Amino acid sequence: MSAVYINSAACISAQDTLNKNFFDNLQALNSGQVLKAIEPVYKEFIPPAMIRRMSKTVKMSSVASSYALKEAGIENPDAIIVGTGMGCSQDSEKFLKNVLDNNEEFLTPTYFIQSTHNTVAGQIALGLQCHAYNFTYVNTSSSLEFSMLDAKLQIIDGEAGHVLVGSTDEQTGRTMALYELNKTIKKQEHLPADYLHSNTNGVVWGEGASFFVLGNDKKDSSYARLKDIQIINRINLDETQHFIEEFLTKNKLASGDIDAVILGFSGDAKSDAYYTKAMDLFTDSVLLYYKHLSGEFNTASGFSTFMACHILKNQEIPEVMRINELKKEEVKNILLYNHLGGNDHSLVLLEKV
Repeated sequence: MSAVYINSAACISAQDTLNKNFFDNLQALNSGQVLKAIEPVYKEFIPPAMIRRMSKTVKMSSVASSYALKEAGIENPDAIIVGTGMGCSQDSEKFLKNVLDNNEEFLTPTYFIQSTHNTVAGQIALGLQCHAYNFTYVNTSSSLEFSMLDAKLQIIDGEAGHVLVGSTDEQTGRTMALYELNKTIKKQEHLPADYLHSNTNGVVWGEGASFFVLGNDKKDSSYARLKDIQIINRINLDETQHFIEEFLTKNKLASGDIDAVILGFSGDAKSDAYYTKAMDLFTDSVLLYYKHLSGEFNTASGFSTFMACHILKNQEIPEVMRINELKKEEVKNILLYNHLGGNDHSLVLLEKV
C-alpha cells in the first residue's frame, strides 16, 4: 500500500495562523460566546469585483487553498475535496430573508445559487480552471475526515497524485442566535469558559478554513504521513477506550507508542466526558487540547490537523496547548480525537516523515 503524505498546510482561524510566527503568538480565547476568524486582506488575493459576491467561507477558503497549493508547489491538483458542516450559511440566510421579506415573490437567484454547500469547492475549481474530480462532504464534525479518507483512497488507488483537501465553516448572526437559544453556545454568565474542567454545558463557537495538499510523494517540505482515519457516528461513553484501542491495534500500535494526543475539549461538560475517558489510556503520552484557541465548530478538527502538522514538522509543542507536563525527545506519532456534542467521533493518526 502506497503512503500518503501531507505536503502543505494552511489555516485561517481565530489565531493569526497565516503568519509564519503564529506558534509564538497563540492565545487562549475563552471570554466570548463566539470567536471570529482573523481574516487576511482579501483584495491581495481576489479581484475586488469578485469579493463582493463571495460569502466569508468562500473568501477564507479561496485564500487558504491558495496558500496550500503554493506551499506544495502545485498549480492544478488532481482532485478538490472540501468538507463543511454548515456550508455557505451567510448566503442561505440572505436567501431565506429575501423569501420572507418579498412574500416569496420577485426573488433573485444569486443567493440561492451561492448558498449550496458545494459552492466552496466549485469556486476554487473555477478560480484554478480545474476540471478534475470535485466533491464536497457534509458530515457535521467528521466532514474533513471523510474528505481526507476520500483523498487517501484516491491516492492509494492511483486515481490521483496530488489532492487539495479542505474544511471550512463560517458564523452567521441568525444561526448564532438560534444556537444561543437551544443552549449550544455557552450562556454569558458561564464565561470565561473552562475548557478542561467545565461543570456547565455549551461551547464557545468559532469559525475558520483549513486546507492541505495530500500526495503520494514525500518531499523535504512534507509535514506528516497520513497513516489512518476511523469514523463512527455514535458510541457509548464506556465504549470510548475500546474504540481507540481497536484503532491502534489495527495500526499495530499500543497506547504507549503514541507520543502526543490532541483532544477536542470544548468546555461542554456533558460531551467532554469522552475525552476524559480517552485520556486515561495515554498515561505516557503528551496530552494536548486546542478548542480554547479555535472555538468549537463543525470542522474545528481542521485547526487541530494544522497544529499537528506543525508539531510533527517543527518537533515543538506550544505550551498553551498542554494538558500535562510530560516531555518527549521526539514526537513521532500523533493521534487526533474529535467529536461534536458526543456524535460523529473521528480518530486520525499522523506520523512524522
